[in-house]
Amino acid sequence: MLEESESKKPAMNPFQKNESKETLFSPVSTEEVPPRLLSLPKKPTPKICGSNYPLSIAFIVVNEFCERFSYYGMKAVLTLYFLYFLHWSEDTSTSIYHAFSSLCYFTPILGAAIADSWLGKFKTIIYLSLVYVLGHVVKSLGALPIIGGQMVHTVLSLVGLSLIALGTGGIKPCVAAFGGDQFEEKHAEERTRYFSVFYLSINAGSLISTFITPMLRGDVQCFGEDCYALAFGVPGLLMVIALVVFSMGSKIYRKPPPEGNIVTQVAKCIWFAISNRFNNRSGDIPKRQHWLDWAAEKYPKQLIMDVKALTRVLFLYIPLPMFWALLDQQGSRWTLQATRMNGNLGFFVLQPDQMQVLNPLLVLIFIPLFDLVIYRLVSKCGINFSSLRKMAVGMILASLAFAVAAAVEIKIDRMTPPQPGSQKIFLQALNLADDEVKVTVLGDENNTVLEESIKSFQMPHYAQLHLKTKSQDFHFYLKYHNLSVYTKHSMEEKNWYSLIILEDGKNISSMMVKVEENKTTNGMTAVRFVNTLRKEVNISLGTDISLTVGEDYGVSAYTTLQSGEYPAVHCRTEDKNFSLNMGLLDPGAAYLFVIINRTSQDPQAWKMEDMPTTKLSIAWQLPQYALVTAGEVMFSVTGLEFSYSQAPTSMKSVLQAAWLLTVAVGNIIVLVVAQFSGLVQWAEFILFSCLLLVVCLIFSIMGYNYVPIKPEDLQEPADKHIPYTQRNMINLETKKTKL
Repeated sequence: MLEESESKKPAMNPFQKNESKETLFSPVSTEEVPPRLLSLPKKPTPKICGSNYPLSIAFIVVNEFCERFSYYGMKAVLTLYFLYFLHWSEDTSTSIYHAFSSLCYFTPILGAAIADSWLGKFKTIIYLSLVYVLGHVVKSLGALPIIGGQMVHTVLSLVGLSLIALGTGGIKPCVAAFGGDQFEEKHAEERTRYFSVFYLSINAGSLISTFITPMLRGDVQCFGEDCYALAFGVPGLLMVIALVVFSMGSKIYRKPPPEGNIVTQVAKCIWFAISNRFNNRSGDIPKRQHWLDWAAEKYPKQLIMDVKALTRVLFLYIPLPMFWALLDQQGSRWTLQATRMNGNLGFFVLQPDQMQVLNPLLVLIFIPLFDLVIYRLVSKCGINFSSLRKMAVGMILASLAFAVAAAVEIKIDRMTPPQPGSQKIFLQALNLADDEVKVTVLGDENNTVLEESIKSFQMPHYAQLHLKTKSQDFHFYLKYHNLSVYTKHSMEEKNWYSLIILEDGKNISSMMVKVEENKTTNGMTAVRFVNTLRKEVNISLGTDISLTVGEDYGVSAYTTLQSGEYPAVHCRTEDKNFSLNMGLLDPGAAYLFVIINRTSQDPQAWKMEDMPTTKLSIAWQLPQYALVTAGEVMFSVTGLEFSYSQAPTSMKSVLQAAWLLTVAVGNIIVLVVAQFSGLVQWAEFILFSCLLLVVCLIFSIMGYNYVPIKPEDLQEPADKHIPYTQRNMINLETKKTKL
C-alpha cells in the first residue's frame, strides 16, 4: 500500500506562476505569461472548529478513504473471481490481474496531464470519478450469474476493469495535491499534518476493505455460489459515496486553474536535445559537455540543469520494476497459494483473499518500528545505513520472502494427495454391510489388480489402478459370508471413484459413485449424502440450503457450504424429525455422509473424506508476508525520500510519474512470466527470488558508483547565469525549432 501513499506527495515547480506547492506533475512555462489569479472564494475559507484547518479537507479525506476502500476491496477478490467465476486458469487469472494493476499505474500520467493542462484538479476528479463509478457498475453486473453467459461476463468484466483503471489512475495524482491547495502558505505546518491524516485514510480504507469484501464474497451465497456481485457492489457503493462527499464541498474549495504540465515540458526538452544533437552531427560544430546542453537554444538553463539532475536519479530507477513484480503478487500468486491451505485458525476461518490484509496492517506496525527502533540501533552500532543500502536490503528481504513462499509451496505439494494421471484412477471401497466383505478387482484379462478385506464401516483408503485405455471395464468379485457376487463397472482415467457395498437382507450389491474434486475456494467445503433408510430424507444445511436424498441408498449431489462445526443439522422424513452431527468440516475438503439407523435411537451420520485436502495452515504464509512488507517499508519509503533529496524541486512531480511507471512495468514482468515461463509454482517463486537478487546486485553496483548531490548544489547561483544570446551558436541547424 506504500506506493499509493507515496504517489500523493506534493511537489513544487519554481518555473510556475501562481501554482500551489502541492500540485503534482506541475508545468514549466518558458514564455512570459501574464499572471492569472486563483479562483479563491471571496469570503474567508471556513475552518474546522476555529483551527487553521480548512473545512474543505474533511470532504477530501473522507473521499480518499471511500475511494481506497472501493479500489482495494474490489481488487482483493479479483483473482478468485477470475479463477472460480469466469473459470480462467491460474496463469490467465494472474496475467489479467497484473495487466489491470499495470494499467492503474499508467493512467495517472493521463490524469495529471488532463488536470494540469486542461480541466484542473477539481473537474478532473469529478469527471473521472463518474467513469470510476460506471466501471464498478459494469463490473458488478458482470458478476451476476443471471446476466448472459461466459462471454457476456468476460466482456463486462474487462470493460468494467478498464473504466476502473482509468478512474482510479486518473484521480490518483489529483486528490492529495488538491487537498494541499486548500491551505494558505502561512499554514505549512497544518498542511504537513493533513498529509499524515490523508495517508492514514489510505491505509485505513485498504485495511478495512481487504478484510470485509472477502467475507461478503464467501459468507454470503448468491444464486447458490459465492456472492461476487455483492463483493464488487459494496466497493462500488463506497465510490458513489466518495463522489457525493467530494461534490458536497464544491462551494468552499480553492480551485487553482490549470497551467500546463511539467512532465510534458521535460519530455519535450529531452526530445529537443536529442533531435538537435542528431541534426548537428557535423565535426565543425563544437561539442558540448552534456548531451542535454543541446536543448539550450530553446529551454532555460535552469530547466536543463534540473533535467540533468533528474536523469541521474532516473538511471537508478531502471532496476526498480523487479521489486514491484514481487511485491504485487500478494494479490495473485500468494492468494492462489492460500486457496490450497487450511484457513481454519480455530477461533476464525480465514478466507484466502483475506491474507492480503496483513500488508497494510504490518505497514502501520513496521514504519514506526523501523524509524524509532531498528534504524536507531543500526546507527548506534556505527553502521552507515545509507538510503541506497536500505533499498538494497529491502530487495533482499523481498527475495527471501519468495524463497519462503517457495518452501511453503513445496510443503503444500507434498501434503496434497496425488492426482490420477493418464490411464490411472483412484478407487476406494466403502462397506455398509454388517460384516466383513472381501473385494477382488479383476482386469479385462481376469488378472487380479486389487484384493482387500474390508470390515463393516471401516474407514476406506484410496488405491491406484492402471488402465490400458482411457476407459476400461473392471470386474468386481465380492465375498460376504458364504455368498459371492460378481459385478462389472466401467471407469474413466484421471478420476476418483467410490465403490459402495450395500446389504439387503442376506444379499449384497454394489454401486459405483464418481467422486468430484472440490473446486470451491478455501473457507468452503463440499458434502454429499448416502441414505440407507427406507424413507426419503430432507436435510437443511442452512437458511437457504436444503436437499432431498432418496430412500434405499439414494446418493445426493455435492453441496457447497461454509466450513466449520455442524453439530446439529436438522433432518426430517415423512414421519420423523431428527438431527445429524456432521462435526468439523475442513476448508477445501469433500465429505461423504452415510445416514444409517443401526440402533433404536435416531439415525446417525457416518462421515468419511471423499477428497482429502492439505492440512497445512494458512498461518504459514505469515513469515513471507512479514518479510515482503519489511522489504516494502525499507524500499518504498526510503526510495522516494532519496529520490526527492537528489532531484530539484521542480522535478519532483516527474519523479512521481517515473516511480508509478516502475510499478506498472513490474506488473508487466509478472504478466510475461505467468504466460510464458511454464514453470511449476514453487520453481516460479524461486525464479523471481533469484531475479531480484541479481537485480539487487546490479543496483548495489550502480549505487556504489553514485555520487550523492547536496541539496544546495541543485540550484545554480544567479550570477553564473549566462544569457542565451551570448552562447556559441555558430553553424547550428535548428530545424522546426524556435530560437
